[in-house]
Amino acid sequence: MKTYARPLLLVLATAALVASSLSLYVHYQLYNDPSYTSFCDVTETVSCEAVLQSRYATIFGMPVAAGGAVWSALVLLLAGLGMGSRNEEDAGAAAGYIFILATIGLSLVLYLGYASFFVLQKACPLCMTMYVAVIGIFIVSGAAASVSLTSLPGRIGRDLGSVMKNPLAATLAGVWLIGSISLLAFFPKGEAVAAQALAAPAAPAESLQGEELTQFTTWLDAQPHVDLPVKNDGAQVVVVKFNDFQCPACRQAYLEYKWVVDKYRKEAPGKVKFVNIDFPLESECGVANLHPSACESAAAVRMARAKNRGDEMEDWLFTNQPSLTPDVVKKAARDVGQVTDFDAQYPKVLEQIRADSKLGQTLGIQGTPTFFINGIKINATLRPIYFDAAIAYEMKKASGQS
Repeated sequence: MKTYARPLLLVLATAALVASSLSLYVHYQLYNDPSYTSFCDVTETVSCEAVLQSRYATIFGMPVAAGGAVWSALVLLLAGLGMGSRNEEDAGAAAGYIFILATIGLSLVLYLGYASFFVLQKACPLCMTMYVAVIGIFIVSGAAASVSLTSLPGRIGRDLGSVMKNPLAATLAGVWLIGSISLLAFFPKGEAVAAQALAAPAAPAESLQGEELTQFTTWLDAQPHVDLPVKNDGAQVVVVKFNDFQCPACRQAYLEYKWVVDKYRKEAPGKVKFVNIDFPLESECGVANLHPSACESAAAVRMARAKNRGDEMEDWLFTNQPSLTPDVVKKAARDVGQVTDFDAQYPKVLEQIRADSKLGQTLGIQGTPTFFINGIKINATLRPIYFDAAIAYEMKKASGQS
């Protein structure tokens, strides 16, 4: 294997670097565009988004993939330059350094692999590429290391000196160091991006008129109506949203429709009722196992409503969506929702959430958000002006004006 060790390590390190870089790209897109769908979301089970949005994908808000990119680039440099040395001892030492890095990397991917396959029960193609690459690097570098690993600490100063004397090696090492520091320092943190992105867009100047409005209302009239077990409390229009607080598209709808909700609450108080029905994509209280903090999030909002802090809790969850974990949600329930007995209430509230989820399954809900406007099922998220037009049209119908 030693004959082919360097080419194999170059290939494996390149694969790891590409997988890490693509994972970072997906992270960035999910941070900045809640409606983004990853190119490697194959099925509900094989999904990059499901794993990369889990609590296991970040450390202090920084994607684990950033560390993977830094690690992979260093392995690539050691394999390309260090193992390319004509001095057999230096080449063996470089393989030893790689083996130490691979040992650290292997411990991490074993943990992440366990979390992915057994806790989340999801598979991320990019992550699996990284897992295979790290395992391969561990095996190949272990076979190629021809010096005692215990001798490496004593060589570090001499080997760094050799790097500095080689212009190419020194330049590449400097690029790696500066690039690594810049990536870790300036890659957007989930919390910061979420806070910036939560500013809801203002009401658009455009509105549906003429033929476009006629076509849309004709389409609405042609849709089947579903009787939902939701009291209207005297409202002319009931808007129901099947919601998951960890669902990026739900967050996007929350932002884009915020001005519509505010509009009818101010201009037609009591005439339009907005209802959230929980449909968490988590097996503890709902279907699938895509969002590991969805049950706690739904429960936190329910408990906060009893304290008249439901809107604040909902806003906080969508603001901080990328960084949600069960413990983070519980802390926010206390700090934002003024809920001091979350754990005590949780079992009872969980049963209420399960009832909501069961209703959604009975209605054939396939994903979130799913809206019903006076019983008209809207599977896809409408543009805000269409959402507004649908509510206005249903109000006119209820008033006998159409």
